[in-house]
Amino acid sequence: MTEAQTQHPPVPPARVVGGGVLMGLANLVPGVSGGTMILAMGLYDQFIEAIANATRLKLNRQTIVFLTLIMAGAAVTIVGLSGVAVGLVTSHRWIMYSLFIGMTLGGAPELVKHCRPFKTSAVISFLAAFAGMAGLAWGLAETQISPSIPVLVGMGALAASSMILPGISGSYMLLIFGMYDTVIGSLSATALMEDTTESLGIIVPVVVGAGLGMALLSNLLKHLLAKHSAASHAALLGLLVGSVLGLWPFREPVHEDLAQKPYRKAVVMALAGDEVSAINEKYDLELSAADAAALRAQYDGKSPGDLKRLGDELSLFDPSFLQIASALGLLIAGLSVTRMLGAKEDS
Repeated sequence: MTEAQTQHPPVPPARVVGGGVLMGLANLVPGVSGGTMILAMGLYDQFIEAIANATRLKLNRQTIVFLTLIMAGAAVTIVGLSGVAVGLVTSHRWIMYSLFIGMTLGGAPELVKHCRPFKTSAVISFLAAFAGMAGLAWGLAETQISPSIPVLVGMGALAASSMILPGISGSYMLLIFGMYDTVIGSLSATALMEDTTESLGIIVPVVVGAGLGMALLSNLLKHLLAKHSAASHAALLGLLVGSVLGLWPFREPVHEDLAQKPYRKAVVMALAGDEVSAINEKYDLELSAADAAALRAQYDGKSPGDLKRLGDELSLFDPSFLQIASALGLLIAGLSVTRMLGAKEDS
């Protein structure tokens, strides 16, 4: 039987949709890999093969149904929860990161099984991938780039990697390049309704890049997993373990309000002298005239770009003992959830 003819046992549709929902949720949170969630659900090999076959126009009913269900689950989650995810990551970053560090590491045991036998090539692959993630986490932490169309296409290709590679988070890539709020914020239903043109100007290039990235990565990964299984899975393990390096130590926004796109745009309107009632109506706020005056005084002379840079500033999080204990509890809970989902593959 050839590689393209590999047959997988039938999977209940509800489980495929569930995998898509988890993948979509993971893709919204910086540092969390949608590929890890797919792996935990026991759908990873089938997902990679389906994407690769679709990009090569080798379609059949099983591939079409599988991709339709999983993408539908992911799309509904991304559109429905993107606004909530941005808010939680902005205001409760340590809580979200604690939970999803656990969920990410929960996929490690499944990958370890596929790394056997542990040969030199597997060890080298693991270390190289881990080092690559360390470089991304520590070398690009302060990088900021402007959202031009070529950049957005590139960001889409990077974001697509989170759907293909366990341990690579597209949202994390967006975060370290200073584009998380720009891209994810534009995906929310509210943003699409209030400023459709601006949102589509961001979404369309990202989607194009994501399509190109998924096509290239899925075919490459399908080949590597078939020809060099242990070394390839070891590299995936290195990517997964290394992905948590960018999340710890936890950080928090220096200017929490400006880290949220709607509030930042409200400040821009206040600086332009717009009426408070118009600002409140457009962004669902409850600013008073005194609040607007204080904003004008605080941010006088700041351009939208300046406000964006202030919103992106992070400082080290100084947790209390209770927060440390809570973070450990959330980490264990996240790991347990992923392991329970992964156990379905062995049942």
